[in-house]
Amino acid sequence: MARKPAAETSPVADFESSLDALEQLVEKMEHGEMSLEESLAAYERGVGLYRRCQQALEQAELRVRLLSDPADPASAEPFQPDA
Repeated sequence: MARKPAAETSPVADFESSLDALEQLVEKMEHGEMSLEESLAAYERGVGLYRRCQQALEQAELRVRLLSDPADPASAEPFQPDA
């Protein structure tokens, strides 16, 4: 069975790998053994991973809405979390 290229990973797999990487990054930062520059770079990477997780969750929410009621056009609108 041929594997999908990395650019075509499923949103679920992307979420799980991004979440794992984010958790490892946070653990590393919590130990406080990074320089300021390393911490800043890690924070920037963490923000990127967080955004990837959010996007994957939004895609999953949209899929659930479409599967739940495909005839309702309002179900295709992106999920807007409460502030």
